[in-house]
Amino acid sequence: MKQDNQTIVLMHLSQLVTLALSFGSILIPLYLWMTKKEAIKDLDAHGKNILNFQFSLLIYSLICVPLVFIGVGIIGLILILIASIVYPIKNAIKASHGLMPNYPFSISFLK
Repeated sequence: MKQDNQTIVLMHLSQLVTLALSFGSILIPLYLWMTKKEAIKDLDAHGKNILNFQFSLLIYSLICVPLVFIGVGIIGLILILIASIVYPIKNAIKASHGLMPNYPFSISFLK
């Protein structure tokens, strides 16, 4: 296994594709994780954290959609949007230094 922080950083930043494509934030990290997890050191752990975060954001978004009608959902969707931009950038910086990511409020689907 080789150490490749650039690919890990790219995988974190690929979540920002969601600003242009709706499910790109799940598909690109999923593809990178599935194809490279055995070749690059620590990519498996980073990929699981990213996918857990993205699946959690999807669930939280689905919960907020019906709540839009009472006004609370708009605030939730704005907070989800901010989190989907801030945490991938923050964790890409951490990954470039060889540190593990921290995605708060993530449900552990993949362990």
